[in-house]
Amino acid sequence: MTTVLNPADAAFARDPYPYYAGLRAQGPAARVDLSNGTSAWLVTGYRQARAVLADPRFSNVPAPRAGGSGRVGPAAGARSVLERHMLNTDGGEHRRLRRLASVAFTPRRVDALGERIARLTEEVLGGLAERLDREGAADLVDDFAFPLPVLVIGEILGVPEEDRADLRSWTYRVGSPAGALAPGEIDDAWQNLHRYFTGLIAAKREQPGEDLFSLLAADEDAEALDDTELLAMAFLLLFAGYETTMNLLASASLLLLGHPGELASARQEGEPRWAAVVEETLRHASPLEGTTWRRTGEEVDLGSGTVVPADSSVLVVLAAANRDPEVFPDPDAFRPDRFAPGDGRALPHVAFGHGPHICLGARLARLEATIALPRLFAALPALSLAADPATLPYRPGLLVRGPRSLPVRRAE
Repeated sequence: MTTVLNPADAAFARDPYPYYAGLRAQGPAARVDLSNGTSAWLVTGYRQARAVLADPRFSNVPAPRAGGSGRVGPAAGARSVLERHMLNTDGGEHRRLRRLASVAFTPRRVDALGERIARLTEEVLGGLAERLDREGAADLVDDFAFPLPVLVIGEILGVPEEDRADLRSWTYRVGSPAGALAPGEIDDAWQNLHRYFTGLIAAKREQPGEDLFSLLAADEDAEALDDTELLAMAFLLLFAGYETTMNLLASASLLLLGHPGELASARQEGEPRWAAVVEETLRHASPLEGTTWRRTGEEVDLGSGTVVPADSSVLVVLAAANRDPEVFPDPDAFRPDRFAPGDGRALPHVAFGHGPHICLGARLARLEATIALPRLFAALPALSLAADPATLPYRPGLLVRGPRSLPVRRAE
């Protein structure tokens, strides 16, 4: 049976889990027709998701684009360059790019950002408190969850503060689902990103700073990243670096405001409980809804009578795998205790993927969240939702997931 899916549908974006449960009932993977006229296989089972993510028969190299508008020009060239990042490679090429990038994301280098992240958090929270005092209401996405990771990724890339809002706007546009924006808006965004990062790399090569991106640009390894690879790496760091953490912070805030008992436990128990809150948020409200698209090089049997034909487009739906009831009891419930320290019963979630392409920035996202969330609720202990959670708008698409706005006020 084939199911039709419109990723841009507002109701689906708000709550895709019943849809995914229906797919899972058909088997660990199901073929769907997408609203843009293409078809794909969505993997929704946890164990099958881990298997696919570690299986070299599922290639990350994008298939050549066929059909479409036929447009050529600067935007097409910019897109082809910026999409040459390591998530779109396999095998030895992927291992080379990941090895070169990983020097900037060692545990020591990431953990060294902790004090700076704490200072940036206090800065952002100061602006949030001022907004609440001045207007009586604020938006936890616009005033907290977005600006903090943008400031952090700006630190990593060495991007001047005055440029960061433009980068966010351009990245939002290139990540929009098909049909959500006019083609001209998307083309302009690709060209602006390409132009900006070209200038940034030239500046880093000429005068390296203390940021981690300067480390990548100044690397004199014989296999060091060339300018094209650095362009793609900058785009990947920007897109993955702020989008994932922004959605994690927004979703965790929403869950805690809706579960005052869990918020009280985190406040009382401190750091270990906050870490458990972050892990359960990653599972329950996966900020990456799906992985990058994969393609089968041959027919693959996923078990349970599910055979994916050769040359099929495949998407591993992380959000669905993380709510597989065969692995996570009571999967729709928000229960940080399932990841409590010392409890070895819970299997690891796959919010950051699995296998060779597991997210390089996972440690950074966790660090930001475990620093920012306790400070948010310590600074604003009387915070409350100012909207019905069932009406909150969510970002459409199948790649990232999180509320687009989260109105709050101080409780009376």
